[in-house]
Amino acid sequence: MRDLTQASAAELGELYQKGKASPVETMRAVLSRAEKLASSVNALCHIDREGALAAAVASEKRWRKGEALSPLDGVPVSIKELVRVKGWPASMGSKLTDKSPADADAPAVARLREAGAIVFAQSTSSEYGHKGVTDSPLHGITRNPWNTDMTPGGSSGGAGAAVAAGLGPIAIGTDGGGSVRIPASFNGLVGLKATFGRVPAWPPSMTGDLSNTGPMARTALDAALMMNVIARPDARDGYGLPEDDTDYTRKLGKLLKKLKVGFALRFGDHPIDIEVAAMVTKAARQFEELGCTVEPVEAPFSFGEASRAFVIHWLAALQRLLQLFPEGRHGEFDPSLLAGAKAGLRYTLQDVVNAQVVRRDLTLAWNLFFEKFDLLLTPTVAVQPFAAGTNLPPGPDGKTNVMWSPYTPQFNLSRHPAATVPCGLSRQGLPVGLQIVSGHYKDALVLRAAAAYAEAHPLKFPVLPETK
Repeated sequence: MRDLTQASAAELGELYQKGKASPVETMRAVLSRAEKLASSVNALCHIDREGALAAAVASEKRWRKGEALSPLDGVPVSIKELVRVKGWPASMGSKLTDKSPADADAPAVARLREAGAIVFAQSTSSEYGHKGVTDSPLHGITRNPWNTDMTPGGSSGGAGAAVAAGLGPIAIGTDGGGSVRIPASFNGLVGLKATFGRVPAWPPSMTGDLSNTGPMARTALDAALMMNVIARPDARDGYGLPEDDTDYTRKLGKLLKKLKVGFALRFGDHPIDIEVAAMVTKAARQFEELGCTVEPVEAPFSFGEASRAFVIHWLAALQRLLQLFPEGRHGEFDPSLLAGAKAGLRYTLQDVVNAQVVRRDLTLAWNLFFEKFDLLLTPTVAVQPFAAGTNLPPGPDGKTNVMWSPYTPQFNLSRHPAATVPCGLSRQGLPVGLQIVSGHYKDALVLRAAAAYAEAHPLKFPVLPETK
């Protein structure tokens, strides 16, 4: 029998339907693997073994009766620890939270349960999801399965590492500035930040309407299967979009002919790894083989203005933590989170209002861009995965590179759908991601483009040795 931990969600559904595997077999295999990889990857901070096996037994009965709830019935899924799961601790990756069990599932979790997916584990995050790598004072360092000396990115790094390591083929992450796309890129996955409001979220994120709940998976098909489930409206999200009846899987095989595609290698004056640049440029050219017209473009808005506006939005939100917890405990925060929260106190009301104006102008600029282009291609991240346990990679000048992720935050500001898809492995054997962006509400087109590229350029995942 094949290794069920290496199967995609779609493949598992087919195996269940044909009686060639069962949800119980899959869940036992994933739980065994999670135990053996716990120390080397550290991707999961809570595992509900008893509940997972009970859900697997129930799913197996449904498949045998021909009454599966969806193609995801019996598929193991992990949930980022910033997302509520009823009965599990709402830890936020922080020592300061009271760890009391959540009293309700977040919308994405509720929809996955309704579809029969097995919500079996909570994945690690940086504290309050504040940075683009995954380590925290609560759970320690999470590592990249492709090379455990390297970071899986963040803040949904536990979700990314879990899927890449075979700890469930799909996962839920959150993305406030790239926190789905960065770890998906670093782990060789497909990750989607949908149009803001398309995937309902509750409770509201501390970073407000920058944050999105999104799917992370080994394939675009699996991400589409997840979107069919988690994109359904939920009244608890005051910004949620109405039902649109999109089947995200239906057009995945449709050709990309006659699409006009812009390719931006840089967004401004920031460094980019030479190998990342070469690989993403090659990937953009390969879109011509898929039937697209590709032309080089420049970002339509000032990189410096956009970056400053994002930082003000982000840090002005984080400073609330200083009011939520007593000053005597502030030393328990991750030092980088504490520094960011204190920096947020320095912004004036005028700074915040000005940043909101910049955000509106930036959104308009990208809206006009997508009047001319069907898709935009960029690198997902400007660097390759770097050392685990560090917040920033070294730059080409030997100094710390603070601009290593310039491509993702703009689309949190503008609310456009953006996905990452792997475009190969570097000479170090590390994944590199290609970001695909489109106009508002064109989430299905973004996934179709990701599927078309990935099908033509598949990636083989590593199988880590299982050591306790």
